[in-house]
Amino acid sequence: MNIVILTAAAVLLIVAFITDVSKQIIPNRLTIFFFGAGVLFHLIAGGIHDGAAAVAGAAAGFVPLLLLHLAKGIGAGDVKLFGALGAWIGVGAVLQLLLYSILYAGLIGVVIAVIYRSFSGKMTVEMTALLLPGDEPKKRQWLRFADSGKKFPFMLAVLPAAVTVRIMLG
Repeated sequence: MNIVILTAAAVLLIVAFITDVSKQIIPNRLTIFFFGAGVLFHLIAGGIHDGAAAVAGAAAGFVPLLLLHLAKGIGAGDVKLFGALGAWIGVGAVLQLLLYSILYAGLIGVVIAVIYRSFSGKMTVEMTALLLPGDEPKKRQWLRFADSGKKFPFMLAVLPAAVTVRIMLG
C-alpha cells in the first residue's frame, strides 16, 4: 500500500480509537475530513478512475455498517469511519477490515460474557481498576463503564483488525 494511504488510514484509526475509547464518540469532522481527503487524494493521484474507486471503497465500508447501525449493533460514528477508511484503502481492504473487526468484536463479546457471568467477573473488573495506570477519577470511570452494561467501543475490535489486515496485505 502507498505510504500516504497507509499513513492517512493509520492516523484516522488512531484518532478515532482515542476519541471512541475516551469519549465514546467518533467526531463527524474527523470522518468527513478523511472521506473528502481520501477521494481528493485518489482523484489527484490517479484521475477519475481512482476517484471512482475511492467512492466505491467508501460505499463498501459504509453500507454494510449502516445496516448494523440500523439494527442497533454499532454507533453511527463507526459507520462513517468505515466509509472514510474505504475512501482511502479501497473496497477489498475495507471489506477485509470489516470482516476481521466483526470477528474480533465477537471474540471480545464472548470474553465479556464469560467475565460477567460470575463472581470472578466482578473480581476481574475490580482488579483491572486497581491495575489501571492513572488517577482515581480514571479508575472510577472504568468501574462505571464496566457496571453500566454499555456496549464496548467498536474501535477495541477495529484496531487489532486493522493490524491483522495490514499484516495479511503485507
